[in-house]
Amino acid sequence: MQVQFNSDSSVMGTDNVAERIEAQLRHRLARFEDRLTRLEVHVSDVNGAKHGADDKHCTIEARIRGGRPIGVTGKAADVDAAARVAGNTLAQRLERHFGKAERHKHDPSPDKVI
Repeated sequence: MQVQFNSDSSVMGTDNVAERIEAQLRHRLARFEDRLTRLEVHVSDVNGAKHGADDKHCTIEARIRGGRPIGVTGKAADVDAAARVAGNTLAQRLERHFGKAERHKHDPSPDKVI
């Protein structure tokens, strides 16, 4: 699973932030790693220099192998917390997505005999 990290100019310490968030997401989504091709992580500070509640946003798009992507957003007062919120939401969505796929998996239909 490849992790692509993007941030706006107002998020300080981008390298360190990228490493922490990637490690956090790899740990949280380890059980889905073989089913995902890529995670695109976008981190931004909505207010820039002004501080406020929930002004850091983390958007994650998970590219599912052979399926449509799933996107989630987390908002919090700091970047790590926003990534944690988005990662937890993504894990829940992936669990629901893959759980439904397993429940609806059927044996192949037998060939019709005419």
